[in-house]
Amino acid sequence: QVQLVESGGGLVQPGGSLRLSCAASGSIFSCDAMGWYRQAPGKQRELVATITSSGRTNYADSVKGRFTISRDNAKNTVYLQMNSLKPEDTAVYYCNAEIRSAWYSSWYEYWGQGTQVTVSS
Repeated sequence: QVQLVESGGGLVQPGGSLRLSCAASGSIFSCDAMGWYRQAPGKQRELVATITSSGRTNYADSVKGRFTISRDNAKNTVYLQMNSLKPEDTAVYYCNAEIRSAWYSSWYEYWGQGTQVTVSS
């Protein structure tokens, strides 16, 4: 079994910063792309940022220049540094990872339980 556990969410004022972490644990042979998605009330889940195992990144236009995704491959952990936060960044943030449990197994997509980020004065 594989688990993704997120941490770091909370309440922050506009213009503030937060850092999210997501650690993958369990039966992990290899971890490929990892990423962050978010879902605001009444809206569909959307991509925030992704990062491959080689470090190639991709960002939603709405967060470019403000958010930075990074990862520690040795720890199977992905981070999201969020700066200059805006009220419209308020959402539940979900971690995502593509993992296979053995060299012969298929790749599976896993999700964390989500962490709330609220940007409000």
